[in-house]
Amino acid sequence: MTDPVLTIDGLSVRFPGATAVEDVSLALLPDEVLAVVGESGSGKSVTALAVLGLLPPGATATGSVAFDGQELLGLDEEALRRVRGARIALVFQEPSTALNPVERVGWQIGEVLRAHGVKSRQARAERVGELLGQVGIPPERARDYPHQFSGGQKQRIVLALALAADPDVLIADEPTTALDVTVQAEILALLRELQRGRRLAVLLITHNMGVVADLADRVAVMRDGRVLETQDVRRLFAAPSTEYARELLASVPRLGRQGRAVRPATEAAPVFAVDDLVVDYPGRKAALDRITLAVTPGEVLGLVGESGSGKTTLGRVAVGRLGAASGTVRLFGTDLAGLGRRELRALRKRIGVVHQDPAASLDPRRTVLESITEPLDVHRVGTPATRVARAEELLEQVALGRSYGSRLPRELSGGQRQRVALARALALEPDLLLADEPTSALDVSVQASVLELFAELQEAHGFACLFISHDLAVVNQVADRVAVMRNGQLVESGPTGEVLTRPSSAYTRALVDSVPVPDPDEQRARRLPTVLTSLKNTA
Repeated sequence: MTDPVLTIDGLSVRFPGATAVEDVSLALLPDEVLAVVGESGSGKSVTALAVLGLLPPGATATGSVAFDGQELLGLDEEALRRVRGARIALVFQEPSTALNPVERVGWQIGEVLRAHGVKSRQARAERVGELLGQVGIPPERARDYPHQFSGGQKQRIVLALALAADPDVLIADEPTTALDVTVQAEILALLRELQRGRRLAVLLITHNMGVVADLADRVAVMRDGRVLETQDVRRLFAAPSTEYARELLASVPRLGRQGRAVRPATEAAPVFAVDDLVVDYPGRKAALDRITLAVTPGEVLGLVGESGSGKTTLGRVAVGRLGAASGTVRLFGTDLAGLGRRELRALRKRIGVVHQDPAASLDPRRTVLESITEPLDVHRVGTPATRVARAEELLEQVALGRSYGSRLPRELSGGQRQRVALARALALEPDLLLADEPTSALDVSVQASVLELFAELQEAHGFACLFISHDLAVVNQVADRVAVMRNGQLVESGPTGEVLTRPSSAYTRALVDSVPVPDPDEQRARRLPTVLTSLKNTA
């Protein structure tokens, strides 16, 4: 049997007052992809950081981490530097934070090469061009800066950085979470190609079970710092041995499952409508180009498309943050053109907003109760006592309870913070809720509970919702209708079941086909036509 290239045996990681990882044992074989899955706080990323000696100050690691027969725990910094990058490389979730914004990408890759012994400037330049070509970036773009690349291109550059020294192991920590489905599909295809072409062992950390089905050979399931089970990917999806793994798989939204029940059409006037809308940004083509759509009372309209398609721009129009270059924008039947600040403020009182990252949208200095009462304070609704009572009522409605009112955001989990954000958005009993990627930062099980809560609140309060997301399976679950956007234009729209199962445009079909399915056999079969097309083109 092939010896593991990386062996983790009895690893425990402790922080002052808390244990993050407890007795974790994993073995990564050459040429394989081992996926580590579980909720936030399960110990996935801490385990990866412990491998490379990158734990924060105050953390202590015990047990064993052996790479190619060498014990890594306890190595000094100089010895670890000879392993990091050269033998074991790391790719983080957000490529923007991994790249230096003031240096050209070619220089950054060259510095990695120089650090690992490539002294000749010409040799470095040639190798930079070769690496960029391998990840699908034209070599001449080595002189460009990170801000000149899209999110998917930046992730490709980060992969080039990681592969610069030709490592034996790649640790990929949520490498596709921040990407749109089509870009994610490109990165997954690239990872498969690189892994097979280089005989690279990959430790993949993710909460996306579709990505696991697409890439992994084996899967380790973690919870509360422990490994609950490790199985072949097909066996795990077919017959998980632990209840937690079964719950995790059951929480994954799928396009093929029954979505939201179709509601009867309403003749009521739209709460938000745009007609032939054009929005311009200085120095570039129209951010929104002749958009016409409407959201009716009680309806959830899913807005989907890649980054830069105009989804969030349309959301900013809905709350009056952006004006129209031409066309009309109506909010609750009122044309926004020429409205004064006071009139616009009165309309905004009827809108609630839920952002993608609740940690960023909640003031870290305010308690949960203060965050929820803030909209009531701003609009001077009721008395201080009635505001507190309303906030406590909302805490009950979002299944947290009044005892959470005294907590600060840092004392809550991601799912709990998003529940607080929902309560805050509903404080003024809005007629329209703008939800901009409200679940993309959440693990699948937490996402499932938040989506279930969203459906219950929407049913109880009857608000209309503009639900912006790049996750088509989530939109399938919550939306009555879907509008598909690309490059500032509306590609198609209609009932969710029709658009996501029988799309009329090739672009929507490409979006649907790019969503990885949480089933290894089905996902591999979905990739087959692409493989056959590639073979035919090269024949």
